[in-house]
Amino acid sequence: MMRFYKLPKTGAISDLTLDEKETPQPARGQVLVRMRAASLNYRDLMVVTGRYGRGGVAENRIPLSDGAGEVVEVGENVDRFAVGDRVAGIFMQNWLAGEVKDSHSDSALGGAIDGVLSEFVLFDQQGLVALPAHMDFAQGATLPCAAVTAWNALYHGRSPLKAGDSVLLLGTGGVSMFALQLAKAAGAEVIQTSSSDDKLARVRQLGADHVINYRDTPEWQDEVRHLTDGRGVDHVVEVGGAGTLARSLRATRTGGQVNLIGVLTGGEINPTILLGKSISLRGIYVGSRELFEQMNRSLSLHRIEPVIDTTFDFDNAPAALEHLASQQHLGKIVIIID
Repeated sequence: MMRFYKLPKTGAISDLTLDEKETPQPARGQVLVRMRAASLNYRDLMVVTGRYGRGGVAENRIPLSDGAGEVVEVGENVDRFAVGDRVAGIFMQNWLAGEVKDSHSDSALGGAIDGVLSEFVLFDQQGLVALPAHMDFAQGATLPCAAVTAWNALYHGRSPLKAGDSVLLLGTGGVSMFALQLAKAAGAEVIQTSSSDDKLARVRQLGADHVINYRDTPEWQDEVRHLTDGRGVDHVVEVGGAGTLARSLRATRTGGQVNLIGVLTGGEINPTILLGKSISLRGIYVGSRELFEQMNRSLSLHRIEPVIDTTFDFDNAPAALEHLASQQHLGKIVIIID
């Protein structure tokens, strides 16, 4: 038997319900993974509370997209993994490579299909990647959504990040913290914002070149331009929400790139600034298995370790979501399953 969390309904964190059922057996091409850890994204909170922008989820859906564990059983014709391998699931189980398609969102874990907040999960062998060897399960569980999203934003637009580029990061959530680490590994200059001086001090320690408290400096786009000698940044990882996009565009250089990420981004803008500055505006929806594996090679080369704010045990999973909702975290929140 195995334990798992389900959502008999959505609307509140208190709707998250612990249940038990028989452990499934892998069929042809499938892999049974004993989950060791799962991590939270803001999307998960939106799903649980019934506010997910991509629509509601099926009754009794198992939540959470991001998790890592070890292979404990394989079905016939499995040739990508063996018992004992350390793995993580990809966010969209059928997006293996190439450009995103409408059909890929139909395989998104913890939304369109059951997620990973469970002691065991069955995966198709194609829906997994090997964990970087230097990471433990808690660290590996942080990768599928936030890290891949940051990698996609920085390396797969019109102008991929290169050494010497400048990057503006909004806030200190999972995507922004991974973007900080990836950008610094590439030799980029990073400007990062937050409303907390304590968090800004931490990102300074992690390598941010310049920090801006946006409560103290509400016209932060002007400070960004000042820090770049009036030019503006090459890249923006825009996760700030409605109201920040117009400022991000003004903080971007002519010919620069703004990446829109997450369910909170947006807001009305005057499109003339895009035309006048030839800015490339990209919408990012995580990334493919191919991007995940590319990113893992970089993480391994630079021995990058994810920034984990807090861990919670499996029986205390609702408290992990409450902590996420408080917005007091810096980096990732992880649930230790075993």
